[in-house]
Amino acid sequence: MAVRRAERRQAVSDHKRALILEAAREVFATEGLEGASLRAIASRAGYTPGALYFHFDSKEAIYAEVLHGSLAALGLTVDEAVAKAQGAEARLRAAAMAFFRFYAGNPRDLDLGFYLFRGGMRPKGLGRERDMSLNDSLEAALRPIAEAAEAMGSPRTEADLLMVDTFAHATGLLLLLHTGRIRMFGASAAERMEAYVDERINLLRQETR
Repeated sequence: MAVRRAERRQAVSDHKRALILEAAREVFATEGLEGASLRAIASRAGYTPGALYFHFDSKEAIYAEVLHGSLAALGLTVDEAVAKAQGAEARLRAAAMAFFRFYAGNPRDLDLGFYLFRGGMRPKGLGRERDMSLNDSLEAALRPIAEAAEAMGSPRTEADLLMVDTFAHATGLLLLLHTGRIRMFGASAAERMEAYVDERINLLRQETR
């Protein structure tokens, strides 16, 4: 009986936590980290600000949890795409394009991710341990690109640089896509990303012959 009560309490707590995170995601999408407040998040979730402290000690902690969930979804998307690919070249293409398409189709996640992409909105970030954990999650989502390049014969250092270059190219195109600036050039962000990946694969073929 006591076990069942504990399970029910945990289920209720988990449900409340999920509601808070969903409300926070909406508030952060419109206000960003700096503009958001615990009061606004609590109001959106239907709770008092004090109730939030039972689950999170600060809005930075909430933001980190929301971003962690987003990065977990990104990592899963990339892993699933890579698992379906046959051969190193196909895995590299799948990893790079899955990363791009995830953010192309989820602009709110891109907004969350730009906290990491630009090194944090504040010098202090979300706290050293949180920042390190989130950076590790982002790197893990990108790592299949480097692993595929290594499988094609690229040295580890060069494979890592390719991963960085692909990340930079993707985020630049995503920024143009979601701000609408890509239309200035009459170009397709997805097509430019595909062309870039194909170009890098072709270069790798030549370098590793």
